[in-house]
Amino acid sequence: MVFLNYHHLRYFRYIAREGNLTRAAEMLRLSPSALSIQLRQLEESLGQTLFERDKGRLTLTPAGRVALEYAETIHRAGEELVGTMRESRPGALKVLRVGAVATLSRNFLLEFLRPAMHSAETEVVVRSGGLRESLARLATGEVDVVLSNRPATGEGGAPWHTHALALEPVSLVATPALAARPRRFPEDFSGAPVILPSEESDTRLLFERLCESAGVRPRIIAEVDDMAMLRLFAREGEGYALVPPVVVRDEIEAGALVETHRLEGLRETFYAITLSRKFQNPIVASLVARIKAAKADAPAAGSGAASEASKPTRREARRR
Repeated sequence: MVFLNYHHLRYFRYIAREGNLTRAAEMLRLSPSALSIQLRQLEESLGQTLFERDKGRLTLTPAGRVALEYAETIHRAGEELVGTMRESRPGALKVLRVGAVATLSRNFLLEFLRPAMHSAETEVVVRSGGLRESLARLATGEVDVVLSNRPATGEGGAPWHTHALALEPVSLVATPALAARPRRFPEDFSGAPVILPSEESDTRLLFERLCESAGVRPRIIAEVDDMAMLRLFAREGEGYALVPPVVVRDEIEAGALVETHRLEGLRETFYAITLSRKFQNPIVASLVARIKAAKADAPAAGSGAASEASKPTRREARRR
């Protein structure tokens, strides 16, 4: 029976990630010669060469790519085992590790996490970043769930489970000073200053299609892939910001921003993304179920507001 050393697999993952034996050895605090011996022992136990050497860089062989997939799976299982055992001890503090995509509404993030944050038995850890970075953390077990406004379809080829949590309307918002000039959308938006999400956003693409179909070209003064920065730009009165109202709910309630146009047909979906695991963090399942139930019971999005893209909101209609 072949003996497989768990440490050998760990060292192999570092070498594969760095593509360089010396850098991997520095990260592992080993000498390059000692790490080379560990790699050779793994190759001998598997009966395969895992790397090809090319100008000082190590490149995975076909056998190495297969071995890396297994090593990643074994690593995730090990992390899951340790975490499950630690958190299942009597009286142990339960930890919820969340990856939050930077383009996600922080108000929605807080709404999702609030029950866990107010639980004396739970510690919440949030890691912010891009979708790809957040999914990489999910794949390695660094986080239990990723919250995003984009699905994970096709990202990285992992067995993602994408849960649609809420469907939010999308509006143009502006400061009261900017909103004082009545504009119809899209007819009156040629040259109008707008602040948009990045081109990766489905909402951005749909907005541009509405403008193109009307032969209108707004003036894009900024495109922002971070919701906190987008809120700041909107508050400074630089232009009309394209956002779900939930993103700027506090500013609208305080009168710092006005929802000028609710855009018919534009919706943003918020997702919780998980990975197939033997033992899922039970806190994630309860939070997902709670937010889905809350959104299902909420009044239909857009009730009481303008329902056509060409119509202003009621507040603007009164000013006119």
